[in-house]
Amino acid sequence: SSLDGKVSGKYLAGQTPWNLCIPMDIALPCATQNEIDEDGATMLLKNGVLAVNEGANLPTTLKGQEVIRSDPTVIYLPGKAANAGGVGVSGLEMSQNAQRLTWEPHEVDEKLQKMMGDIYALMEKYAGEGGTLEDGANRAGFIKVATAMKELGWVK
Repeated sequence: SSLDGKVSGKYLAGQTPWNLCIPMDIALPCATQNEIDEDGATMLLKNGVLAVNEGANLPTTLKGQEVIRSDPTVIYLPGKAANAGGVGVSGLEMSQNAQRLTWEPHEVDEKLQKMMGDIYALMEKYAGEGGTLEDGANRAGFIKVATAMKELGWVK
């Protein structure tokens, strides 16, 4: 193939990175749903993972999430927060198109960095004392939806 001699990795049929006995600090499941299952999450903890930051929609199964949450030293950032940059940049693109504007790449990066910084600040704020970033993300999302519903007059 055209990649011969150019890559050092190898394909392991029926395996995922999460099920291999390989020490890692950070796991970044970014491809598909249900990538990290209970066995994969158990292996991540065994391998000494410090953080699991989801870059896809629901890449960790519910059982996998339970295993990750069982170790309070592991930082778990759910996709709804960690993956928000892609949605945010899509919104920026729609805004540019609607206004017939063109932003320089550094302007988009600045807006994205502010957006993600604001998300992190909300996660910390709503995590409360002793809460996790996941708790904060869930609470911040709930508050955002509840506020919108109130502003739309759907609830009092």
